Amino acid sequence: MIDMTKWAKIAAENVNKRDMAPGRLSGKIAIVTGSAQGFGKGIAEILYAEGASVVIADLNDALAATVAESLGERAYAVKVDVSNEDSVADMVAKTVERFGGLDLLVSNAGVLKAGSLTELEMRDFEFVTKINYTAFFACVKYASVIMRAQFEADNNWMGDIVQINSKSGLSGSNKNFAYAGGKFGGIGLVQSFAMELAPINVKVNAICPGNYYDGPLWSDPERGLFVQYLNAGKVPGAKTVEDVKKFYLSKSLIQRGCLPSDVAKAIMYAVEQTFETGQAIPVTGGQNMLH
Repeated sequence: MIDMTKWAKIAAENVNKRDMAPGRLSGKIAIVTGSAQGFGKGIAEILYAEGASVVIADLNDALAATVAESLGERAYAVKVDVSNEDSVADMVAKTVERFGGLDLLVSNAGVLKAGSLTELEMRDFEFVTKINYTAFFACVKYASVIMRAQFEADNNWMGDIVQINSKSGLSGSNKNFAYAGGKFGGIGLVQSFAMELAPINVKVNAICPGNYYDGPLWSDPERGLFVQYLNAGKVPGAKTVEDVKKFYLSKSLIQRGCLPSDVAKAIMYAVEQTFETGQAIPVTGGQNMLH
């Protein structure tokens, strides 16, 4: 494990020194991984608007810097490769260096590659798993060092870890097993981390969004899921991307895609409540219901 002693000490010394901008998250210091675009960008914007200081953490550092600049002085861009342990530790260290601590980790960075058992290569499966599952462990490992130090400095401090999971973490996904498997595993990590970190006042929850059709994950004309699913034959009878989109829209009781604002509301709930941890909260318009 990379030595975080210096940064833990700084965080402990600054646990009660926060930029108290107005909003429901006033004084919170947050990291949002994968926040240069898509869900992550929308989440970061809303957290910032609610008073949090936000680290825009993304592999695309140029785009992350643009997002941070557009938000204001309480936003800070950090380049991170969440599949690399050193890079994750550096992200946490730079957060403490810039803002003095860490109160909320939103583990949002994710990738997807669809395909059948006969099509998907082992390297693709391992890549998806490394980003969607293993990276969550790395982020929590290093964030929790800082959070533990803050709790030990002030037992009234409370922190949060939120994994942006998926409806595919609640039910299987045909010809999308690498993604679904990693997301199912993520909920297992959420529950296990919740047990371990509850004694230091850290709540760990997952948000399981429905499909964000307007984001690049779905709508990119070359690599988006609409195109991937059409090519993989995931939607029987679909001849066009529009056919695939109509099929997915029909699955939700509230017939629209999930938006970053929907996910941000669930994150706000997870942070503001003080009596819920280890949960997987669906935000799917009724497509997935808890049993």
